[in-house]
Formats: sequence, C-alpha cells, structure tokens
Amino acid sequence: MANIIENEDHKSPEDFYISLKEKLEATHNFPEDYQFKFIVLNEEKKITEIYRVFDDMKFTLTTRDSKNAKYTSLSIMAFVLDAEHVISVYKKVGEIEGVMSL
Repeated sequence: MANIIENEDHKSPEDFYISLKEKLEATHNFPEDYQFKFIVLNEEKKITEIYRVFDDMKFTLTTRDSKNAKYTSLSIMAFVLDAEHVISVYKKVGEIEGVMSL
C-alpha cells in the first residue's frame, strides 16, 4: 500500500489517511461490516500475517487464487466501529511486505 500512497497525487501518508477518513465517514454508516481486499503472493506465511491483523475482530473470509496460483486475493468482511478502525487495519496490513491493498 505504501507505493499507492506515495504515488497518489504526491500526498504524504498522513494526508492520504486524512482524506480516506473523510471519504469513509461520508460514505459509510459506522459501526458496520466493511470489506477489505488484499492481494498477496500465495505464501501461507504472508496470508497468516494478514489473518493475525483480524484476530480480535468478527470477520468472514473469501480467497481466490490467480490463474497461475502465484497470487491469492483475500476479501475479508469485518465488523468495524468507525473510520479510524478501518484505517488502523490498513496501516497494520500495510506493514506486511508484499501485500497490495485494494
């Protein structure tokens, strides 16, 4: 996610998250179920690291491997309290090397 943040209109990560919070609050009625989507190399270790971010949350998971099975997409529907909660999840997952947040 870091690359996306850095390239988005040359915004700093802080500016990106401020903008994201405003958009989330304008388009969602928290608390609610929120869908997170990630793409990661199809490595059990990486996928497990993502799951750990959601350990204390109620969530459902859907996975799908790419055509050549090199990548896995994860769709995680999790109950979040507010926009800050969503951003917190994205920041934690963003610390995992090789994960693309959608």
